[in-house]
Amino acid sequence: MKKFRKVLDGLTTSSPGGTIGSPSCGSAAGTPTSAPAPREIDIQETLISENFQLCKTVRHGFPYQPTALAFDPVQKLLAIGSRSGGIRILGRPGVDCYCQHESGAAVLQLQFLINEGALVTACADDTLHLWNLRQRRPAVLHSLKFNRERITFCHLPFQSKWLYVGTERGNTHIVNIESFILSGYVIMWNKAIELATKTHPGPVVHLSDSPKDEGKLLIGFESGTIVQWDLRAKKADFRIYYDEAIHSVSWHHEGKQFMCSHSDGSLTLWNLRNTTKPFQVTFPHGKIQKDGRKESCKPILKVEYKTSRNSEPFIIFSGGLSYDKAGRRPTLTIMHGKAITVLEMDYPIVEFLVLCETPYNNEVQDPYAVVVLLEKDLIVVDLTQSNFPVFENPYPMDVHESPVTCTAYFADCPPDIIPILYSIGAKHKKTGYSQKEWPISGGTWMLGSHTYPEIIITGHADGSIKFWDASAITLQMLYKLKTSKAFEKPKVGDGRAAELVEEDPFAVQMVSWCPQSRIFCVVGISAHIILYRFSKYDANTQIVSLEVRLQCEPEDVISPSENENNPCFTESGSHSPHHQQPVNAGNRTPEGNKDSTPCLKVKERMVRVPPGYQSELVIQLQWIDGEPPQQITSLDINSAYGLLAFGNCNGLAVVDYLQKTILLCMSTLDLYGATDPYQRLTRSPRRNRQSTSGLTELTDNQQSIDMERSKSPTSVHYPTSLHNDSRILPEPVASLRASHCSPVFYLLDNVKGPGRKLSLPTDLKTDLDHVNGHCTSPTSQSCSAGKPRIPMGPEGPRLTRRGPGRPPFRKAQSAACMEISLPVSHTEVGHASRRAMLQQLHGVTMYSHDEHHTTASYCWSERESRENSFSHSRSSSVSSIDRETKEAITTLQFGESFGRKTDALPTPCLWVGTSLGVALLIPMSIPTDQEERMDEPVAIGPSGGVLMLKGSVLRFGFLDCMGALIQSPYEVWRDLNAAEDPDRPRRRKLVHFSPSSSQDACGDGHLAVVCSERQAKVFLMPSQSCLFVHNITESSFVLRADIVSVYNSACLACFCANGHVMTLSLPSLRPLMDVNYLPLTDMRIARTFCFTNGGQALYLSSPTEIQRITYSQEMCDNLQEMLGELFTPIETPEAQNRGFLKGFFGGNAQTFDREELFGEASAGKASRSLAQHIPGQGGVEGMKVAATGVVGDLARARIALDERGQRLGELEDRTALMMTSAETFSKHAHELMLKCKDKKWYQF
Repeated sequence: MKKFRKVLDGLTTSSPGGTIGSPSCGSAAGTPTSAPAPREIDIQETLISENFQLCKTVRHGFPYQPTALAFDPVQKLLAIGSRSGGIRILGRPGVDCYCQHESGAAVLQLQFLINEGALVTACADDTLHLWNLRQRRPAVLHSLKFNRERITFCHLPFQSKWLYVGTERGNTHIVNIESFILSGYVIMWNKAIELATKTHPGPVVHLSDSPKDEGKLLIGFESGTIVQWDLRAKKADFRIYYDEAIHSVSWHHEGKQFMCSHSDGSLTLWNLRNTTKPFQVTFPHGKIQKDGRKESCKPILKVEYKTSRNSEPFIIFSGGLSYDKAGRRPTLTIMHGKAITVLEMDYPIVEFLVLCETPYNNEVQDPYAVVVLLEKDLIVVDLTQSNFPVFENPYPMDVHESPVTCTAYFADCPPDIIPILYSIGAKHKKTGYSQKEWPISGGTWMLGSHTYPEIIITGHADGSIKFWDASAITLQMLYKLKTSKAFEKPKVGDGRAAELVEEDPFAVQMVSWCPQSRIFCVVGISAHIILYRFSKYDANTQIVSLEVRLQCEPEDVISPSENENNPCFTESGSHSPHHQQPVNAGNRTPEGNKDSTPCLKVKERMVRVPPGYQSELVIQLQWIDGEPPQQITSLDINSAYGLLAFGNCNGLAVVDYLQKTILLCMSTLDLYGATDPYQRLTRSPRRNRQSTSGLTELTDNQQSIDMERSKSPTSVHYPTSLHNDSRILPEPVASLRASHCSPVFYLLDNVKGPGRKLSLPTDLKTDLDHVNGHCTSPTSQSCSAGKPRIPMGPEGPRLTRRGPGRPPFRKAQSAACMEISLPVSHTEVGHASRRAMLQQLHGVTMYSHDEHHTTASYCWSERESRENSFSHSRSSSVSSIDRETKEAITTLQFGESFGRKTDALPTPCLWVGTSLGVALLIPMSIPTDQEERMDEPVAIGPSGGVLMLKGSVLRFGFLDCMGALIQSPYEVWRDLNAAEDPDRPRRRKLVHFSPSSSQDACGDGHLAVVCSERQAKVFLMPSQSCLFVHNITESSFVLRADIVSVYNSACLACFCANGHVMTLSLPSLRPLMDVNYLPLTDMRIARTFCFTNGGQALYLSSPTEIQRITYSQEMCDNLQEMLGELFTPIETPEAQNRGFLKGFFGGNAQTFDREELFGEASAGKASRSLAQHIPGQGGVEGMKVAATGVVGDLARARIALDERGQRLGELEDRTALMMTSAETFSKHAHELMLKCKDKKWYQF
């Protein structure tokens, strides 16, 4: 425990990197602030470095790009391999384990050591791995790297320790599973085929031992050759040469027949009595044409031939459809007797397995289910019912049902929210599933003691929202919401909507949720916001629509004094058509109809909405000058205030969702008032000076504000902006450098020189969206103010940033689909290389500040020369933005604070963070009485304080003077659709966390934490004195920052682009943890990474999977308890009794000794150059990601000790099981002896 004492003398502290743009952190103007008398603050910080450790917890979703499948019929575990080298092992719900090969090579094949708690994987780098599943986190015990041959197929007989490995050269090697060493016994391809054969048989595609005799190995070659090899005699029993290539082979359980699938869509059945020709040839989907020939069919990739005691055998295969039917979906065919059932799949089939009751291949199989692994789904079909229904999948395999575009993570939610969401979501579940229990039921899982309600929200490209129960490291779907239902469907040929028909106009960009009030807000890619309220009852409702014209023209801004008599309308001499319309969104002139329209059309009729989240308000940004609106980059909603704020690269808007009115609509420049911290270069005025058309000026006249509020929501007049002084605004540059407008993140240009540089965002698209220098995507367009306003006519054509005929919205690709490689250096890079990388990545068009350009399609070298031609000196106290674009609003936060230094009491405020590192405070006056709140206006005065940081502002947080986190006020949820009690009318119940009510140590003040891309600062309010400052990174930039609660204390958690995850103490900003965890390899991680309380975080590790991690030492310690057990001691089922005569005369299958045949004594040693043995981790799970220092070593030692104790306990259980089995055997043997001792030999 450390104690920090800070004496405040009214002046900001001086520390390296503590000032940006001014010598004083507390005053943008650089003058000392007036503060109350010096006082002392005692803050006892309880967090220490030993509280933090980073490790992965669990991975949810469908394995990305699956390649292989395996099943343990005794343990009832399912394993799925992927192209990236990952393995997912699934059991009963809650048993879900993820493993990763260090090489990252694709998994070709999986083989369980049935009921042994081990798994063999064959990878594309020709390496075999043996995984130990007897621990909660599996580890590699042995690896065997083949050097000269490529692995194509593996087979491990039941209860055998010898693994058959087929190679691309056609050879078959044998590996001892226990030692993972090659046997000297090799079946060479030239020995397997006849000497007279002149061609190579091809790679080995199948290996299996005969059910009748384990000493006979069936080898299938790709060319169509099949050989049964006698392992004892070391010769071939028979050879089959077939014209068609073989894909798979399946035995009849008696060992007298086997079936092959071929590349021509045929199935051949072979009888061992006569191998000269197939016993039967069938084309299941090939019809006879008119000319008598069979239809050509696709290959049958796999066939399973399974017998049943009570019915005809099952023949199940994938593929084999005729080629003439184009567009047919992938199919799985089930032939049961004369009945043929074709199951169409939504995605291509990767692999399938038939689940049988017995693990022995020489017994009647009795199949009961088929596991079908698709490219993007996992399906289990019930074979015990004639209509073959599918089982309801208990795993969250449909996270990617529509590509994920954003995520949100909420820990420690109200306990009643999860049951309510589940009860409503359960009403909309699909039906028709099999009534039987999920057949993959292996492992054990117990609900741990360290659990609390957690919810994950995912937004998707089709506009849907999914709520997931993430409690106790599981994931279960709760509720699904479709935002597209608030809009009319775009019709083909309907003007601009026709361009959106094939796109994803409803893609979710960000969400904001208040669990206490259950208010939910969604931001879409079409620059729209939907506000939802939760209700347990259905209702008839009409959605209110508001249209906002958020436009900014900094080169056309004139001083307020020149237009003070008519602030809401433009001058009559304006030459631009859209400037002559009033700003009233409800009464548009004909001239503005073409532009002043939103992208989507809201449903105007009354609609019946089911229980759950019901849309109440839709806010849309309008098109301006033929350009789509800029995407919304920030959002915050506060249920206690009844306000919603959002911003983009043009400015800020505040909406009163209770009164359905727009309170504020201003450019970022106008928000500064007289406190603009930047030197904005002026230029010569043009002949026709224009006023701000889409923006209005608020006056101090309360009467005019009241008149605005009295209007109906459908004809709301944009309120005017409030300036406390009548300063003359300098007219900014005419042509500013164009920037992308990021939804959330801004990639800051890393430049060694002084001054502030352009912030570039991560983009939502997978490609660059730039062709020949034209910016073609609205997600990456420059702000409307950033383009040169060149009027049509003699003065030249208007500059357009979209290519001709380019639709305004492209396919909204998800964060899951982003695969843009972003080279991240761990050291500081130079100006040219970093800028060149960003230019190539984003294709940003650069504009000079002193000239107009009528085209943007000039080469990179020309742009670089223009960039390098400027060498303006920059003052240490004032940053120049002569080559900057406008400021985008990057983050917003409502809360009780002090808008001005002179405020004595906290009031509702809106904290605004911009891309230029400025934090603005906007005080508000909100009526407290419920009746007055619905009638009286909310007064907003954008004239509060200004704070400065390096880089784009990412996050705000508030602490009281004891260091405790101050929560935002909220309204307690009430169901507006419930029947109202006349005796007890419903009233709004607000919960406030005022800074002054939490302590008296520092009067009425509180601490404000502001984090940007480069640094974090802690300010004392209301004096705005900078108490602490910490430069988070110099060579990279922060992508995500959150103020979270851990161990009942607050800390700042950051994720940087160079892969570092850091935590800082609050308020001292002392580094607690810094782990190099995950380099930013694509934009998907940056888009979806988020922290939450309790030391947890998540991100989308692949387009289909959510990876959860923890940075809490306590959770890392308890992780072993929370994870499920994969292996459970189960007695292997006994083999079927073959009968005395059958066992006595039925051959020597049971006496086959592989050890004697393949061991070193008889077979010798294999060539050392053929394969290399690599020892594994010895079963002790290594902590790949752990905090450095003694704490990490102690944690690893503790986990190793736990695992050792765990294995000793398992050994004790198995020893007891063996003793019990031995006693049972002894008892049965004694009974048999007593029964038979008096019998004569002829009585047997």
